[in-house]
Amino acid sequence: MMEGWPTVTWLLLMTNIANWLKTVQSRDFTMKDIILLHPSTTPHPGGFKCFTCQDAADNYECNRWAPDVYCPKDTRYCYTLHMMDNRGDSVSVTKRCATLEDCLFTGCDDIIDNGYQVCLSCCEGNICNVLVPRNESSAIFTSTSPLLGSSRRLHPAALSYIIISSLFVAGHV
Repeated sequence: MMEGWPTVTWLLLMTNIANWLKTVQSRDFTMKDIILLHPSTTPHPGGFKCFTCQDAADNYECNRWAPDVYCPKDTRYCYTLHMMDNRGDSVSVTKRCATLEDCLFTGCDDIIDNGYQVCLSCCEGNICNVLVPRNESSAIFTSTSPLLGSSRRLHPAALSYIIISSLFVAGHV
């Protein structure tokens, strides 16, 4: 009777390991994840969605818990503000639907007081703000419309206003 126990023990151990491996998840989203989280039935013509969060700890937390809602009709873009510490680790991520006026200035700037860097980007398209901007090459305004084919870079005075406003709202000031 005891001869079967090593086999049963081995099967239970392998089952537990298999279950544990299933729970280990990547911290990146695939297109399949996005399609499952954000189905494509639109409430109005041209309706689209953006990942939306306020002051999330990092990009994964923002995308994981973003509400599945369509952007208002008066918006056309997805906005992302990413704050990083001096090692490049995320401090906060804010994403939302945006108007053209919200997206006129993009880019990165350093916050002298605390050593943080802030990067702002905008994009046009359904849930196009999957990633966060981390440097000047990703902190851009991407648009599919011919009118906005070239991006405008962030003016230091405009960025300072955006940074101070965002830090104040997020409680980092």
